[in-house]
Amino acid sequence: MRLSDFWRLMDDEFGSGYSRVLASELVLGELDGRSARDALDAGVEPRKVWLAICEKQDVPVSRRLGRDIAPKS
Repeated sequence: MRLSDFWRLMDDEFGSGYSRVLASELVLGELDGRSARDALDAGVEPRKVWLAICEKQDVPVSRRLGRDIAPKS
């Protein structure tokens, strides 16, 4: 996943304003207690960061690939 895909998914799920706040403020245990933004800045793969946010925020599996992409069975 590219960084641009990460931000597109964040904006689609949480809105463009709140996604930036969430990325900066939400502490994620799966990312060693870092925020998404800190983890990305440290070189953590965007997909790993996105999935950690999905778990923490209870994003349904059906929406984890974005709006127009249906999940594989």
